[in-house]
Amino acid sequence: MEQMLGAFQSDLSSISSEIRTLQEQSGAMNIRLRNRQAVRGKLGELVDGLIVPSALITAILEAPVTEPRFLEQLQELDAKAAAVREQEARGTAACADVRGILDRLRVKAVTKIREFILQKIYSFRKPMTNYQIPQTALLKYRFFYQFLLGNERATAKEIRDEYVETLSKIYLSYYRSYLGRLMKVQYEEVAEKDDLMGVEDTAKKGFFSKPSLRSRNTIFTLGTRGSVISPTELEAPILVPHTAQRGEQRYPFEALFRSQHYALLDNSCREYLFICEFFVVSGSAAHELFNAVMGRTLSMTLKHLESYLTDCYDAIAVFLCIHIVLRFRNIAAKRDVPALDRYWEQVLALLWPRFELILEMNVQSVRSTDPQRLGGLDTRPHYITRRYAEFSSALVSINQTIPNERTMQLLGQLQVEVENFVLRVAAEFSSRKEQLVFLINNYDMMLGVLMERAADDSKEVESFQQLLNARTQEFIEELLSPPFGGLVAFVKEAEALIERGQAERLRGEEARVTQLIRGFGSSWKSSVESLSQDVMRSFTNFRNGTSIIQGALTQLIQLYHRFHRVLSQPQLRALPARAELINIHHLMVELKKHKPNF
Repeated sequence: MEQMLGAFQSDLSSISSEIRTLQEQSGAMNIRLRNRQAVRGKLGELVDGLIVPSALITAILEAPVTEPRFLEQLQELDAKAAAVREQEARGTAACADVRGILDRLRVKAVTKIREFILQKIYSFRKPMTNYQIPQTALLKYRFFYQFLLGNERATAKEIRDEYVETLSKIYLSYYRSYLGRLMKVQYEEVAEKDDLMGVEDTAKKGFFSKPSLRSRNTIFTLGTRGSVISPTELEAPILVPHTAQRGEQRYPFEALFRSQHYALLDNSCREYLFICEFFVVSGSAAHELFNAVMGRTLSMTLKHLESYLTDCYDAIAVFLCIHIVLRFRNIAAKRDVPALDRYWEQVLALLWPRFELILEMNVQSVRSTDPQRLGGLDTRPHYITRRYAEFSSALVSINQTIPNERTMQLLGQLQVEVENFVLRVAAEFSSRKEQLVFLINNYDMMLGVLMERAADDSKEVESFQQLLNARTQEFIEELLSPPFGGLVAFVKEAEALIERGQAERLRGEEARVTQLIRGFGSSWKSSVESLSQDVMRSFTNFRNGTSIIQGALTQLIQLYHRFHRVLSQPQLRALPARAELINIHHLMVELKKHKPNF
């Protein structure tokens, strides 16, 4: 029994040892399994990254570049090439097994992409009627250029250089042709250096008398020209020259300028955004590439504008062009295209000095005008003041949209010279009454034109309103003086005596007062009738004439009311002639009948 138990114990010991051995072997096998699984994962990723599927080879070698599968497999090829480069940097020997085929596929893909993109670029050279180059059609193939940048920079540079060279020539050719054709539909009659505000009316045969064109350009009148900066017309379709020629249409310079620069703005914005997206550039690099494409065209348009402005004397056209540029600059900023900022500055640097020069020439022409050389004068509004009114209201109405202080300063100088001119012409009339009629007619005309376009609180409107009110009041006094001068003089003298406490001196004026009462009662109706007819003959603006008559009648009523108050003093209260005084209310009713209705 002891031997049997001893043998059993010995067997148990050997079994326990074997179990421990098996446990150790199992743990070691688990470690080897995990290690091999980890190695398998790494090797799998490596193999998957290096292996070149047959679908990729077939697509790159055989599929046209326009097929979606070519683009998909090209992206796969790009990823493979990037993976191989990464593994080569780590010293992976297996890369040598696929490097050859990847290089051949890359060369094939580069060749096909190069031919395709160059053909697209060359296709832009075909004549186009809408002056828009369809370069944005390339955007759906922008990965092609990105592939070239990552795999064949020399070819990418070749394509970019070819694009720049081709598009630069195309834009230059298109805009030179468009600009040449556009200028052929400009008005035949344009402002010349002698077409200034102070030049005699007879010196010009077409502008101020009868139009020689169906729709002629004007020098000092805005008319409908201001609509070119309205939102609807500012971004309207560009003018088509051959269509305008067939319809015998003609346009002022600012309309041609708007069409030319809207086409330039549209194409430049499209070009800049395309360059940034297709060629993967931004910031200064995008500006440089844009200038390489559009620089020659922009320089050509600047030279043309500079040449045109040398002989341009149409201040309204130049000022409208300035405001067109200011609006286009805002549009470019909204489209997030800063590439044209310098160009806008250069255009404004040409337009502003020319505008100021033309304005200063007009100021000088008015300053140097001699009224004695203008021939026969009458009291109607002078043609020079009419020109000023139209011209000033045009500039003020345009300037109100985007105010500029320099413009207001120049207009202020012109206004001073025109006011001085009006006073110089008025001095040529012999009587003060004629002088006042002339001044009132001119101030009223200028004020009326200005109020049609300018704001009621503008400096020009306020200034001429004050001048008109002052001269109107003086004219009314001049108008009432002949028929009612004696009455006016007596009332003023009597009021002065009463104010100084010397009313007793009125007792010696009974005879004079009696004569005034009877004279007024017998002649006021005929005097008012004559006064009304005289006013309506003197003033070209019926409404202004009516206002003056009403002012004169109102002042007459006030004068007679003051006369009544003087006669109510104790010193004159017992005067028998007071019974012959006309009742104030009766006088007001009668005077209302003499008010003209217009």
